[in-house]
Amino acid sequence: MRALGTNRRLPVVGVMGSGENEHAGLAEPLGEALAGMGVHLLTGGGAGVMAAASRAFASVEERAGLAIGVLPGVAGGERRAGGCDETPPGYPNPWVELEVRTHLGARGGSGEAWDSRNHVNVLASHVIVALPGGPGTASEIALAIRYGRPLVLYGRDDPPGSLPAGAGDAPAVASSLEDVLAFVRRRLPEGRGRPAGDGRSGCTAKGVSASPERGQEDLREDDRRAIPGRRRRRSRPPRPAP
Repeated sequence: MRALGTNRRLPVVGVMGSGENEHAGLAEPLGEALAGMGVHLLTGGGAGVMAAASRAFASVEERAGLAIGVLPGVAGGERRAGGCDETPPGYPNPWVELEVRTHLGARGGSGEAWDSRNHVNVLASHVIVALPGGPGTASEIALAIRYGRPLVLYGRDDPPGSLPAGAGDAPAVASSLEDVLAFVRRRLPEGRGRPAGDGRSGCTAKGVSASPERGQEDLREDDRRAIPGRRRRRSRPPRPAP
């Protein structure tokens, strides 16, 4: 039986990679090692690297984290009537313990599109490990750089200058599992949902604050203002005593 964790929030490590080739020599030792680090594993919930990492992670019984799979939806033209939660064949793989079903059907070369779950994969992860893969993995790398998520490339052979520039740190490159785990440990959240480091790993997309502290200030300010589309509740004068 897997040991259930406490109610504290665990950090999430996203593992991205090929949906066809398992790259088992990379993905399985990584998944097993992450299971011992007190984290949740997040993948796209399909085959290939996603299945290999999830299988190895789930094989460790005494762990606190879950194998999470963020599942794609079916493109609108292929969806059956009433099938808003349909998934393509092969999703989820048998080792996903927590399914996050989406309506987002864009995949592969369209992975940066607004209707791709890759945005969820990246933004829900505190640290991302990118293994070899195809266009879908490349889009997740690009999104991680765009959003400023801590990112380490493992087992990949990306030509110099092939990765997009971002506002935060350049992706790290690991040549061994030990290097990957050291990077993950350094960048795990210090607190609840907040990445470690200099604060540049927060979301830097247009319209979103890059500073966690500034984001909290903005949120508190928003709480004091009326939400657009909703009427402000009027304060009632006290009733006179009978």
